[in-house]
Amino acid sequence: MGSYKETDLFPQLSLQCRTTEIYNRRYLGNKYRLLPFITSVVNGECKNIETFADIFAGTGAVSSAFRDKVVITNDLLYSNYICNYAWFGSDKYDKEKIIDYVARYNTLTLLSDNYMTENFTDTYFSRDDCAKIGYIREDIENEYSIQNINTRERAILITSLLYAMDRIANTCGHYDAYRKGSVFEHEIELCVPLAANDNNQNNKCYNEDANELVKKISADVVYLDPPYNSRQYCDAYHLLENVALWEKPKLHGVARKMDRSTKKSKYCTKDATSAFEELIGNINANYILLSYNNMAQKGNDRSNAKIADDDIMRILSNKGDVKMFAEDYKPFTTGKSDIEGNQERIFLCSCLKQ
Repeated sequence: MGSYKETDLFPQLSLQCRTTEIYNRRYLGNKYRLLPFITSVVNGECKNIETFADIFAGTGAVSSAFRDKVVITNDLLYSNYICNYAWFGSDKYDKEKIIDYVARYNTLTLLSDNYMTENFTDTYFSRDDCAKIGYIREDIENEYSIQNINTRERAILITSLLYAMDRIANTCGHYDAYRKGSVFEHEIELCVPLAANDNNQNNKCYNEDANELVKKISADVVYLDPPYNSRQYCDAYHLLENVALWEKPKLHGVARKMDRSTKKSKYCTKDATSAFEELIGNINANYILLSYNNMAQKGNDRSNAKIADDDIMRILSNKGDVKMFAEDYKPFTTGKSDIEGNQERIFLCSCLKQ
């Protein structure tokens, strides 16, 4: 199921560096705990699978269960794309080099002001942690520009930084707001991502609109986990997106958000159903797996599902034969929802030849 043994991947790992795995992120809708459910459906229903495409990949947790296949990942957020490239990229990287960078970054102290201190001091992070985050992110880009690190190594170091930020952020697990007046108890510490060096050479990672991407890819299984409701992921994770891109944009509002107009997903709007219908029509696959919970009208307006079950069945049935599987599940939320009877469902479409 995609787990990595630290002793196999990093036998030379220094005790001064801890490690991190792909699932060590707080993320809305993260499916890591549902992997046994998802893989049981794939293993029981899908035959001769060689290529697995995860086109709303988020953290990449689901893709991690299919590392023995050719994996295609995609996400509209660059911060998710760069992490997926770290975990699933096909190019090799120098493990000892990553350990050395992480060890050095963790010893930094008394740093000057930078973009992060100027914009985020005592919000999501303390001033000292902001100084460290800003320095590290700038250093990664400088090291890449002079070719001291390759593309995969850059992605792995950025991933290490994003995971470290997420672990100590003064939030409820997202960045729509920070807790005012909180005491910053933990200092940022980077860990070494346990990324494999033997990924399939045909793996691909994309940072595109899923509806456009499916027009040019094919796979045995295309897995869909689109946003379910009106909560935009670019709003919840704007700070990680900002640091990942490192374009140092102007910010606004109490939450210190950048312009996110190009990051908005149609699946969080009234156009979700039409976007889904267009998506399904353009998919080239033997099987389509859709994860979509049963919130329907159970929560508040922002939590309710944007695509009705009747529309899901109608649209998928036009593509092939459909089965539905369900499992009780309490997802990670922002802390304001406690919905009884929540289920995660998988709609499996065995596509008819077009």
